[in-house]
Amino acid sequence: MNNLIIVVSKIAFITAISTVVLLGCSSEFNSSLRKVTYPPDFKYTEQADLSSDMNRLAHQMALLDIALDKPSPQSNSEPDVQREQVLSALKNIGKIASGLKGSEMGANHPFMQDYMQDFVSQIDKARTAASLPEPRYYLAGKISGGCTNCHTVNR
Repeated sequence: MNNLIIVVSKIAFITAISTVVLLGCSSEFNSSLRKVTYPPDFKYTEQADLSSDMNRLAHQMALLDIALDKPSPQSNSEPDVQREQVLSALKNIGKIASGLKGSEMGANHPFMQDYMQDFVSQIDKARTAASLPEPRYYLAGKISGGCTNCHTVNR
């Protein structure tokens, strides 16, 4: 009889501990758990928020890639259209990247904190080069590959 009581109490204890662990892993209780596991000044970024901004960034990168294709020699206005498209994409990329950097969105992503300021300054240089009377798109092309560079380094 004593063995049965010990076995039942062990099962109850294991069940209680398992329930607490599973509740801790539940998304509903994550924010409460983070209050205990992270320091008070740490800003945790939800994966959904980061993914949303990264998706917007990826969309603008795709638009930049399209804009960087050589204009057809048929029209003299094509280079101006190309410049506007490149500048628009770079402007939008800059806004998104500055938002990620400025809001400490990457607080739980240390690689992002390390490289985002450099990425934003590269965007500014690319916009300046694309704005010249004779536009230069070399730096814009480097921005276009910027995601690959960062994600390759951080994997």
